[in-house]
Amino acid sequence: MNADADTITTDVRSHVSDEEWRIRVDLAAAYRLVAHYGWDDLVFTHISARIPGPEHHFLVNPYGMLFDEITASSLVKVDLQGNKVLDSAYPVNPAGFTIHSTVHEARADAHCVMHLHTNAGIAVSIQEYGLRALSQTALFAVADLGYHEYEGVALNEEEKPRLVADLGDHNFLILRNHGTLTVGGSVGEAFLAMYILQRACEIQVMAASSGGGLTPIPDAILQGILKQADQVTLGQGGALVWPALLRKAERLDPSFRH
Repeated sequence: MNADADTITTDVRSHVSDEEWRIRVDLAAAYRLVAHYGWDDLVFTHISARIPGPEHHFLVNPYGMLFDEITASSLVKVDLQGNKVLDSAYPVNPAGFTIHSTVHEARADAHCVMHLHTNAGIAVSIQEYGLRALSQTALFAVADLGYHEYEGVALNEEEKPRLVADLGDHNFLILRNHGTLTVGGSVGEAFLAMYILQRACEIQVMAASSGGGLTPIPDAILQGILKQADQVTLGQGGALVWPALLRKAERLDPSFRH
């Protein structure tokens, strides 16, 4: 790491709380992992994380950096009006700000919001029936899933209440003709939710491309699936897998911690 980068890290680290720094590290790791799994879209799409406190400040990616370049210190801290709370040479994507600020403001439990434009996610968002209960993986998302109709690039303030209404209290959202979105009480929870949603979309696209008939899971089995998910994760949700994912991010490139 060069001297300038070391200075930036030291400056940011010295101006934030221990809790904020931990969230920065988790969020930077999430960006690196999204890039590793091939879910990124150049510098577009976003993952944000709220900083504890009454101000509702949150962290988001510096617009112009690839996901595999993002570090804990490079993340941009903004308020709900889009003003930078700490100096940064990078701007914030205005469309990304609209989506993420809307969810953070409306949902007190949405500590992390992840929005992606993967091929499989967009493909399913285009399909008339959206995500279907075709696989066990899909069930966990279908049981907690909302849909938001496409209204163009997310720059219109008037779209916000409709986005909030369509998300409701769901943790999974398909943005029609656009992509996917998940929320969680932590970076780990939002990441696990996106992993489930992404895998479900990939499986559906692969199954549909086979040309054969598809066998959906009966509606009766869908009942109680979220309770079963809680049992599978030992009641820990994303906290069960996140330490392992952090270890993976470390093995790939530990510079995300800077």
